[in-house]
Amino acid sequence: MRRCLELAQRARGQTSPNPMVGAVVVKEGRVVGEGFHPRPGAPHAEVFALQAAGPEAAGATLYVNLEPCSHFGRTPPCADALIAAGVARVVAGMIDPNPKVAGRGLAKLRAAGIAVTVGVEEAACQALNEAFVYSITHQKPLGILKYAMTLDGKIATPTGHSTWVTSPASRQVVHQLRAGCDAVVVGGNTVRRDNPLLTSHGQGHNPRRVVMSRRLDLPVEAQLWQTDVAPTTVFTEIGANPVIQRRLQERGVEVLELPRLTPAVVMANLHQRGALSVLWECGGTLAAQAIADGSIQKVLAFIAPKIIGGTAAFSPVGELGLTKMTEAIPLKQVCWRAIGEDLLIEGYLTQTTNTP
Repeated sequence: MRRCLELAQRARGQTSPNPMVGAVVVKEGRVVGEGFHPRPGAPHAEVFALQAAGPEAAGATLYVNLEPCSHFGRTPPCADALIAAGVARVVAGMIDPNPKVAGRGLAKLRAAGIAVTVGVEEAACQALNEAFVYSITHQKPLGILKYAMTLDGKIATPTGHSTWVTSPASRQVVHQLRAGCDAVVVGGNTVRRDNPLLTSHGQGHNPRRVVMSRRLDLPVEAQLWQTDVAPTTVFTEIGANPVIQRRLQERGVEVLELPRLTPAVVMANLHQRGALSVLWECGGTLAAQAIADGSIQKVLAFIAPKIIGGTAAFSPVGELGLTKMTEAIPLKQVCWRAIGEDLLIEGYLTQTTNTP
């Protein structure tokens, strides 16, 4: 099962709206076939593993981190392929939360006389596809807020300078994080002040770069307008700055006008595009809005052993309207790890202040 998880991650960031899946065929203690799902529309992991195993799949055990599908989508049901191959046993890491499957695949295998075991390394399987599970159950992408701050809670100096808060090792982790996400979101201030590129810097898949700007008061030249590197979408409000709109579109940037620009509306649009996970690398004002309207579920805070000081220095989360410490939003499932001299704290929001 751990090998299944390793195989599945080879397509990290490239399978949405599908999950990451790996499969291994074992016969008489030998691995006779392996496979993983590479992209939407391509065969599923089980099919690749069965093809690699060939005739040896008959009487073998197939391990897969997610329940084999039982319905016709872009590809035929994997459960049917397993039955046709004569597999004797299937070991699944977890049940597929998709209502179109949700146990039906396993039931179909059992009905065909195939022995089924489910729940092996289930926690690791759930963690691998947490964005897929969240998207299926909540009908919106998993929102991840990432920020880097000093020991006194500042993401930039009073002048807005923020290069660099954390170490190169921490930034490498961020590049890997981007490679696993479908989109990364910033506000107009981040574009103006930092001129970010927002790619994975060679760590894998480049996410869609998303900019939220109500007035579209954006620079004509910016790294995000290099659409040959990765696609860029700018969300704005109807009628905002037609001149900049035209300039951006000429550069290949997608510009979408909305009646009202909010994080929740942007997340709904990205969900329609098939996005499972969205990384928010925005400033404090937009971060607070995204938390308040339920667009953020997970937080990754990189903390550097530095002190900036100053009441005017920028903080990672802006005004949430909370006045008492007892109103603070706690995190659950908190874990931390050292990255050189930096510290990464990770957790999940237990609630939001105004979830739609």
